[in-house]
Amino acid sequence: MRYKLTLEYDGTNLLGWQRQLDGPSVQEYLEKVLETLSGYHSEVAAAGRTDAGVHALGQVAHIDFDTNMEPWKIREAFNANLRQLEAPVVVLNVEPVSSDFHARFSAQGRGYIYRILNRRAPSILLANRVWWVPVELNIAKMQAGAKHLIGHHDFSSFRAAACQAKSPVKTLDKLDISQNNDEIIFTVEARSFLHHQVRNMVGTLKMVGEGKLKADDIKIILDAKNRAAAGVTAPACGLYLSKVVY
Repeated sequence: MRYKLTLEYDGTNLLGWQRQLDGPSVQEYLEKVLETLSGYHSEVAAAGRTDAGVHALGQVAHIDFDTNMEPWKIREAFNANLRQLEAPVVVLNVEPVSSDFHARFSAQGRGYIYRILNRRAPSILLANRVWWVPVELNIAKMQAGAKHLIGHHDFSSFRAAACQAKSPVKTLDKLDISQNNDEIIFTVEARSFLHHQVRNMVGTLKMVGEGKLKADDIKIILDAKNRAAAGVTAPACGLYLSKVVY
């Protein structure tokens, strides 16, 4: 049987989704648990390979598991074993899917949120959960700049050098910027993203908010198709994979 797992995790002390030789990863923890439950090693595939320090509210993975356990019992078994491993990962839901379902290739869309704490004082409670920016940011100017990024574009200016995507052309469906008290929240949606695309867009729009760039400079940066033209890469700690759409 193939099962779809919906996951939540704290990426602070993880090296990202993908199994690594020099530290813990989400994939490693899940594969350890699956091997414990099944008695054999099997690869766990995910909708997206989040980077070190990036969190997830709704990551999706799939497993092949020969069992007569009900889905909710699989969830409970996974979470019990993850607690024993002291893994910062939890399985929110398990559901059976068809054998041709694939967590990555069946996905029709992905959503991220990025959180900026915009106040003079840092936060103890939100450490490693937000990007602390003590300089006041202008929301309206960032919103105006973000409009240039919506739609079908060559996003080379916001693409990491290590990106393995075949093409830099993507369609950005949503880039909303809102404020909740001291937090500025970016809500971003697309079918797929380039490596560091969201963090590079946020880092550049932050420069608009602090007055180092103008809103219309975003269009110039986009048209340049050159990573050197854009702003800084926002830190991983503020980024959350919020949902995957099938």
